[in-house]
Amino acid sequence: MPTTDYGSISPRTAAYAAKEMLRRGLPYLVLEKFGQAKPIPKNMTDTVKFRRYEALDKAPNVLSEGVTPSAKQLTKTDISATLSQYGDLIEITDKVEDTHEDDVLNESVEILGEQQAQMIETVRFNVLKGGTNVFYAGGETARADVNDPLDRSLQRKITRSLKRQNARKVTTVVRSTPSYGTANVAPAFIGLCHPDIEQDIRNMTGFVPVEDYGSMTPYESEIGKCEDVRYVASTIFEPWEDAGAGTLNGMISTSGTNVDVYPILYVAKDAYGIVPLKGKNAVTPTVVNPSQVDKSDPLGQRGYVGWKTYHTAVILNDAWMVRAEVGATD
Repeated sequence: MPTTDYGSISPRTAAYAAKEMLRRGLPYLVLEKFGQAKPIPKNMTDTVKFRRYEALDKAPNVLSEGVTPSAKQLTKTDISATLSQYGDLIEITDKVEDTHEDDVLNESVEILGEQQAQMIETVRFNVLKGGTNVFYAGGETARADVNDPLDRSLQRKITRSLKRQNARKVTTVVRSTPSYGTANVAPAFIGLCHPDIEQDIRNMTGFVPVEDYGSMTPYESEIGKCEDVRYVASTIFEPWEDAGAGTLNGMISTSGTNVDVYPILYVAKDAYGIVPLKGKNAVTPTVVNPSQVDKSDPLGQRGYVGWKTYHTAVILNDAWMVRAEVGATD
C-alpha cells in the first residue's frame, strides 16, 4: 500500500481508527462536557479566540415621551489561547506482529485512545486548577492547614459566591459521542472531583444518588447531586499529596504525616474554554506497518502506531469557577 499522511493506512481506515480512539477515550473526557467548546477547522490557525459579551448597565433608564434614548454599544472581552500539539506512539516489531496471538495493531489503537483522552484531560485540569477563586474546608485560609472533608456548609458558601457573580448553571453539554454536538441538560452547577471524595459527598445532608434521579439522565461517572450541584468524578483530578495539615483528623494521607488535599472544581456555564476532542479533525492516527522497508529500517523490522492532536484550555471567568480544597475521609 502506498504511504499516505497516515502512514501505511488509507484515509478511510484512518478515519475509522480516529473514531475508535475517540470512542475508547470517552469515559475519561469529563472536562470535555462542561466547557465552552470551540472546534478548530484543519489548516486554519494555531490560535483560538473565545469571546464573552459584557452585561449592560442595569441603572434605571427613564424614557421621555417622544424622545429616542441614546443607543448603547455592546462590549466584549476576547480571550485568546495558543494551540499546542500533543501525541505519542507505540513501537511494534515484525516478530510481535508475526507471532503474537492477539491483534496487536487494533489493541494499540484502543490503548492509545485511552491515553490521548487522559493526556488531554490532564492538560485541561492543570490549567483549570490554577484558578484564583478558592475556598478551603473547615474555614481555613491556606492549603497547608486543611484537614477537614467537604460538607454542605462549604458547598453552600461556594454556590452562594457563584450566584452573587451572576454565574449561570450549566444547561448544555458536549455529547458523549465521537462526533461533535451538544445536548440540553437539567440546570445545575457541576462539581468535578476525585473518586476518593465520593464517601464525603454521599454523607452530605440532602444528597441524592443517581439511581434516584427518576427521569433525569446521569452523566458518565456521576456520583449524585446535593441541592443545585451535580458531582462527577475522575481519577484525573488528583490531590496534592501531603500538602495539608500535620494533624490528620481521619483524612487520607499518602505518607501518614500530612493530609492529602483534594481539589473540587465547581463550574458554571462558560467558566472555561476548550478545543473539544471531537469530530473528524480532532485526532490524527498514524500506522506504519513493520513490513514497510525504507533506508531507516531496511529489513522492515519496526512499525509504529501513534496519534497527534492540537489542543488548548483556558479559564474564561475566574468568578464563575471555584476551587474547593478539602481532605478526604479515610
